[in-house]
Amino acid sequence: MAAAAQEPAAAVTTRPFRVFLLSPADCSGTRARRLQDQGADHDLARRLRGREGAELGEVFAFVSSLYFRGKLAYARAFARPPDGLAGVHVITPCDGLRAPEALIRARDLRRFAGVAVDPDEERYRRPLVRDLRRLAPGWAEADVVLLGSVASRKYADLLAPVLGTRLLFPLDFVGRGDMSRGGLMLRCASEGRELPCVPLVGAERRGPRPERLPKLPRRPSGSHPVRTE
Repeated sequence: MAAAAQEPAAAVTTRPFRVFLLSPADCSGTRARRLQDQGADHDLARRLRGREGAELGEVFAFVSSLYFRGKLAYARAFARPPDGLAGVHVITPCDGLRAPEALIRARDLRRFAGVAVDPDEERYRRPLVRDLRRLAPGWAEADVVLLGSVASRKYADLLAPVLGTRLLFPLDFVGRGDMSRGGLMLRCASEGRELPCVPLVGAERRGPRPERLPKLPRRPSGSHPVRTE
């Protein structure tokens, strides 16, 4: 009799906890500039210009649209942090790791826009490695899942030397573009379905583009479907 299909051994983990690292939004793009426009009169723009500021996760979700919204929803749905520790951390261009609830102002977004997310850029590298080394001892029994590009150097080169085999990424990310990843993560968060993850070190991080996500079924009038455009 044929053996039952199993997940690859690399996708299996015995660690009891799971924390997420979210890659940043493009802070120099059109949507970021639109958010900082003095004439912008919507609520988020007003709060970003105000004294208290706006939440980092909310700002990046606006700037990056579907992709960051998907990452944030997915991470919040499946984080299982050790007691007393946060389960979701956002990588920033020059402030290391920040909570998605951290408040930022327009001047912070401008600072972020002026720093390249590049492992050779000291203003990006130094605070990120600092925070990783500070937090890593508390993650000894945790998987640390990167929700971001795994095919480039900009995250892997800095995260992997500190986290080693604890650093994982969703296998379904391979070959997908940003919008496809965002849509997939929004669906998974809505369905309570966690994606299989594999260690980043030694993994094949490039591959053919998978099929497009199937369209969601129509919902009854008055419901609010998750957007996956």
